[in-house]
Amino acid sequence: MLNKAVMVTGGAGFLGSHLCDRLVERGEDVLCVDNLYTGNRDNIRHLLGSNRFEFMRHDVTFPLYVEVARIFNLACPASPVHYQRDPVQTTKTSVHGAINTLGLAKRLRARILQASTSEVYGDPTVHPQPESYWGNVNPVGIRSCYDEGKRCAETLFFDYWRQHRLEIKVMRIFNTYGPRMHPSDGRVVSNFIVQALKGEDITIFGDGQQTRSFCYVDDLIEGMLRLMDSRPDFTGPVNIGNPKEFTMLELAEQVLAKVGGPSRLSFKPLPSDDPKQRQPDITLAKEELGWEPRVSLEDGLDPTVHYFRQLLAL
Repeated sequence: MLNKAVMVTGGAGFLGSHLCDRLVERGEDVLCVDNLYTGNRDNIRHLLGSNRFEFMRHDVTFPLYVEVARIFNLACPASPVHYQRDPVQTTKTSVHGAINTLGLAKRLRARILQASTSEVYGDPTVHPQPESYWGNVNPVGIRSCYDEGKRCAETLFFDYWRQHRLEIKVMRIFNTYGPRMHPSDGRVVSNFIVQALKGEDITIFGDGQQTRSFCYVDDLIEGMLRLMDSRPDFTGPVNIGNPKEFTMLELAEQVLAKVGGPSRLSFKPLPSDDPKQRQPDITLAKEELGWEPRVSLEDGLDPTVHYFRQLLAL
């Protein structure tokens, strides 16, 4: 593979595989790196025959020696179910993974993008959340392995930018959904759809009035590509997400309308440190990237439900 290739860590995951698709479509040579802890080879199987695509099974907590021109660092379990399964490894993936990919980028003088998260804002006291907000994060809670791991990764990226003048891009990803989500990842969209398709009761935590903003995967990947291609002195962090806010009850109603069936709502206690609100301020993305989401939740749910219906053969 040419040394002008683009490397995507976490490339067999939900977002990573869609990113690999787009990169190959636009004529890039892609090196997909994933240890398959939460990634799935099926997500990239259709790309394995392409001469523009190469898969390497590797854990980013160990150094990687390849020749590439750009790096997208997406490697990390991203759902509470997965990142709480092995919290020490989650932190190592965020922190050691950042150190290793940044070290590689420094050696190659390659531009590098960090897939950060809206979780850096914690349970926000500012709404919606602008990039200037420092967050309200519990550093010792059950979600801290992910929240603080991603915050530390951002710190490392900006220190490499200041100390080594590395070209960095930091993207704060808000709730994203679409085909190739893991059916048991514990995220609310996949949870609701899978439960509805199985005819099970839909689990609502708390009173269902907590809110999320849902961005369809195609919109998210477009924002990621625009950020990577943006002017060199624009580092971010920049929020990428859909600012349209929905309560959990509203989401459940939309899913039931799409799926049908006998499912009812089942209410359970709110988990520890679960944010009550999450909505991006995307002013910066509009100004710097000319980006805003185009796919509504109603339209994005159709291909997502279709994907899970096929996956579950229901």
